[in-house]
Amino acid sequence: RTFVLSELSEHNLTTPAYCWYDNDDANKVYGALYNWYTVNTGNLCPAGWHVPTDEEWTTLVNYLGGENVAGGKLKESGTLHWLSPNTGATNESGFTALPGGYRNYLNGNFDEVGTYGYWWSATEYNASRDWYWRLSYLSSNVYRGSYYSQNGFSVRCLRD
Repeated sequence: RTFVLSELSEHNLTTPAYCWYDNDDANKVYGALYNWYTVNTGNLCPAGWHVPTDEEWTTLVNYLGGENVAGGKLKESGTLHWLSPNTGATNESGFTALPGGYRNYLNGNFDEVGTYGYWWSATEYNASRDWYWRLSYLSSNVYRGSYYSQNGFSVRCLRD
């Protein structure tokens, strides 16, 4: 299960790539940011694991009480990594979501570390966009949306 994974030094790549926030190893605590082309290889996670589909994310969110409260149950509690007030954060799920921000495919800028976390699903929305899930420091909500495949978002692996 090996594949070539380029560093996301070019922000508009349509081949598998990753980077650290601000291209700084000091930000490894938040995990890497991957474009969706990496997710789509099916080789990102270790053997026996996979990137969850949009349906699997929906199942998790519903199990945790729905979109209005699940975010708080997923987020690391406190303000070590999340900006205050980190509303509703209890981490009762054990997921320990961190606010890794994202890399913008249009201009290569890094945005929102400490305030938002974005996680790709393995589900395509259309030919150029894919489903993702977002958590915020200002809310216990979980937001579902679609965005361009070249963006750099976080990934969580799920056991098969």
